[in-house]
This record gives sequence, C-alpha cells and structure tokens, in this order.
Amino acid sequence: MDGNRVLVTGGAGFIGSNLANHLAADNDVVALDNGYLGTPENLSEDVEYVEADVLDDDLPTDVDVVYHLAALSSRQMLEENPREGARVNIEGFVNVVEQAHADGCDTIVYASTSSAYGSRTEPSPEDMDLEAATGYDASMLGRERYAEYYNNFYDDLSCAGMRFFSVYQGYGGNEAHKGEYANTVSQFTEKIANGESPVLWGDGSQTRDFTHVDDIVRGLVTTAKHELTGVYNLGTGEAYSFNEMVELINDALGTDVEPEYEPIPLENYVHDTCADISKITEATGWEPQISFEEGVERVVAPYRD
Repeated sequence: MDGNRVLVTGGAGFIGSNLANHLAADNDVVALDNGYLGTPENLSEDVEYVEADVLDDDLPTDVDVVYHLAALSSRQMLEENPREGARVNIEGFVNVVEQAHADGCDTIVYASTSSAYGSRTEPSPEDMDLEAATGYDASMLGRERYAEYYNNFYDDLSCAGMRFFSVYQGYGGNEAHKGEYANTVSQFTEKIANGESPVLWGDGSQTRDFTHVDDIVRGLVTTAKHELTGVYNLGTGEAYSFNEMVELINDALGTDVEPEYEPIPLENYVHDTCADISKITEATGWEPQISFEEGVERVVAPYRD
C-alpha cells in the first residue's frame, strides 16, 4: 500500500500503533483512539493522532482504507460492563462503516476474534461452528454478522474480518501500556527477567498459537491490498504450551526461574488454540515469517541490552 490515506481506529493501541507506524512510511495515516486502551506515545511522528471515540459523529473517514481495530478487547471488560462492550464493539463498528461508506471508502478491514472457536488442539478453520461462550465472543460475532450484511448489501464495499490468535511483541515494543491485558509472553518475560515467578493456571499445559505482531501487520496490509471479504484467521498454525513458553524465555535470558501454578479461576476457559491459516494463504499468499523461538528472542532482547 503506497500513497493512500488510511484510518486506523484503535490506532494508539498495541496492534493499531504497529500497523499505523508501518503504513506511515508510504501512506498518509490517521490513528484514531479515545485513550482508554491506547497511548499516543506508541505512535511515530509521521502518524496523525486524533483523539476521538468510534461512537462519535464526524469521524475522519474520508480515506481510502479503514482498519477498524478499536474494541473492548477482553472477556473481563465485557463482564464488567456488558452494555458498554456491546455499544463499542458492535455499534461502534456500524458507526465507522456507515460513515466510511458515506465518505466513499470501499475497503474496510476489521478486528474480530479467534476466542469463539473455543478450546481446540486441532487447527480451527473459519467455517467451523462457533459458540458465543462470553459476552466478548458475542459482540465480535455480532460485528462479523454486520460485516456479512454490508458485503451483501453494498456492491462497492469490501469488509474483511481478521480473527487474531495470541498476538505478542513484548514490553520493548508497543505492549507495555496494556499491563495485565498484555500477552502472557510479554508479562511472563517481564517477571522472569526481574527474578519473579510467573503464575500459570492449571498445570501449564494449555496451549496458544502465539503470533508476532509483525506477521499480523503484514496480514492486515495484504488483506486490504486484495480487498478481501469474509473472515480470515491470522495465526501461525503452531501451538506452544505455557510451560514450553516459560522454558524458552528462561533459555533466552539465561535464567532458571520456576513458575507458580494456581487453579484455573474461570468458567469456559479456553485451554488450547491453533489457527488453520490455509484460507488467508490461498487468498493472498500470506504466511507467518517469525517462528515462536525467534519471537521470544525479540521479546527478551531489551532485557539483555
């Protein structure tokens, strides 16, 4: 993508700021954020920052491409405030799409979730049956159904939903501001580097498809370039347990910090995730380039410096 005007909602957040900074090298980029889950300190000087909410009128949607990443993006947030979660995640999506379409933008890529797949050790394809086990799942699946409607109703509009798997970068990147909402790779590395034991739920055998944010950014860019519609997984197709993750972090840091284990405190806890990425690969040629071993090395590098 070169020479476009691009809007990234949630643009000062973790994934949004990485995307905005990447695109700003060759495009005119506006990062819109209300400051709740993002910070403008994540953004490069080449990115225009607009403090606003996705529920506002008169959003800066006179652009060529909209990346709608703004969301209340955790189960906990929706449990604490379900009405606000539904408003932001569904009504906010509708508001952005309607304003963008009215302003002539015909390419929209939005954040969805892989958590609705539930717990699976086998790679999860996009066409499998889904269940809204949490309010967060329900809100993001609602977003997908509205996108389906828009793709069917407007011939000139393409909406593509991205089901992110376990995205990480590390506190040396743009993830530190998330604190307890940061990826476990980043949280555990911070603790181990400071000699503290990370707390693992259960016996640590749960698995995640850990995907580096640089691969996510490439996937988002290629999705817009191909003007895709529908939903697509962005993951690696490989899963690592939390125990394996802690071992990799210790090896990379040259430490030997043992984790602590606690009972799983949640109902409907997703124990295992793994992406089937064949659909996005067949549509665009995208494949992840950063192995988890290399990704962990990147996360721990600032602590060795």
